[in-house]
Amino acid sequence: MNFRTVRVRLLSMALVAGLMSSSVAFGAWKAGASKVNITPRYPVRLSGYGSRTTEHEGVKVDIWAKAMAIAWDDEPPAVVITVDNCGVPASLRAQVLAELRAQNVMDDRLAVCSSHTHCAPLVNGMLRNMFGIDLPADQQERVDRYTNELRAWMVQAAREAIAKMEPVTLSRGLGQVKFAGNRRYKSPNGLINSPNPEGPTDHDLPVLKATNLKGEVKAIFTSYACHCTTLSWNFVHPDWAGIAQLHLEMMFPKAVALTAIGCGADQNPYPRRQEDLVRIHGHTLAREAMVTANGKTTPVEGPLQCGTRHLKLGLDTPPTEAELKAKAEGGKSLHEKYHAKHFLGLLARGGAIPVDIPYVVQAWRFSDDLAMVFLNGEVVVDYSLRLKREFDRSRMWVNSYSNDVPCYIPSERVLKEGGYEGGGAMIYYLQPTKFAPGLEDKIVGAVHEMVPDAFKATAAP
Repeated sequence: MNFRTVRVRLLSMALVAGLMSSSVAFGAWKAGASKVNITPRYPVRLSGYGSRTTEHEGVKVDIWAKAMAIAWDDEPPAVVITVDNCGVPASLRAQVLAELRAQNVMDDRLAVCSSHTHCAPLVNGMLRNMFGIDLPADQQERVDRYTNELRAWMVQAAREAIAKMEPVTLSRGLGQVKFAGNRRYKSPNGLINSPNPEGPTDHDLPVLKATNLKGEVKAIFTSYACHCTTLSWNFVHPDWAGIAQLHLEMMFPKAVALTAIGCGADQNPYPRRQEDLVRIHGHTLAREAMVTANGKTTPVEGPLQCGTRHLKLGLDTPPTEAELKAKAEGGKSLHEKYHAKHFLGLLARGGAIPVDIPYVVQAWRFSDDLAMVFLNGEVVVDYSLRLKREFDRSRMWVNSYSNDVPCYIPSERVLKEGGYEGGGAMIYYLQPTKFAPGLEDKIVGAVHEMVPDAFKATAAP
């Protein structure tokens, strides 16, 4: 055997070994994605705006439930479900989880994220004082029907995503879009919902991409801290989050695009209230996500570690029975009267007014490459900004509107300032009163318990 033959064989063996090791690393992740149309084909009340008095007037753009399933080696799958609606309550998530146990999906490996569009059907258990009245029996029957259908659609999306899992690589990037603006404006008459250019914002656009062995993008997941309130009409529409997904699925034809909402409870899309603006915002986000996904990205390795922390967030002093009776008779609005009558009924049945609210913090850690946090409720922007100061911003991804939406979650600053996000909105969620101080440190502390020091921000030299 001459030298050239030996050299060729050695090079061939090295090439094969390299391809094998690359294939093993490449195949360590498996992922699949699926989507199910959840657009109602019959009249149903929409959620998000209490001023609506009728069922929806038609469908402008379809809405979807989407799922991405991921697993490292032989670990159980972790599933993200995104839903184009105002919120998925914990009770509905629990039903979905129970059905997914057959696919070995565990509680800490299921994350349900709502887009919080205000133009999607009401579901039972969400914003229970949305209209200040009990719905007529026929309208409630259709809400019941839709809630049950949504459960089945979410389960279907998750099961299909798990069935489609194939070897992939995961990579992440971080872009920015700037149509979100703080909406807590301090006017001479107090805090109002209006643009506040000096208020805090979080314009980060984290992107997670799953690419298969053929180089096809199979799933792309984004998150942005902004309300889906571009539109206020009585038509079904997924708002900017849904439009962004439509564009991304045209940009990546083999992919399912999923969009979650960051800590955007005090952030509105600006400008807004026109149909062309929702298209602009959606395309703006999709374009930045595409550029980020196709640009310089960072590989995400495993294993995936998932955890949850169950908290109780204390409430302020509850209203007395006398105060409730006064509001039930002379409240300033239907919502205030309904709220008071609800808790009077609770007392009459021998119950007690709650003194706290259950709250779950969920965290997924992809090796030391990415920490993804899921927070219950409508969480104000202070939380993501604080977590990105205390942890490495490039590796810290914070979602809210996740797993349950019991109410707004103010920071200590917002709680002290008051206003709608600071306590005024509790009436629409049928919560007895505002939060007591101390909730911010509890929530952030739970994140610190699950996300290790390797993710901590490093001091500048």
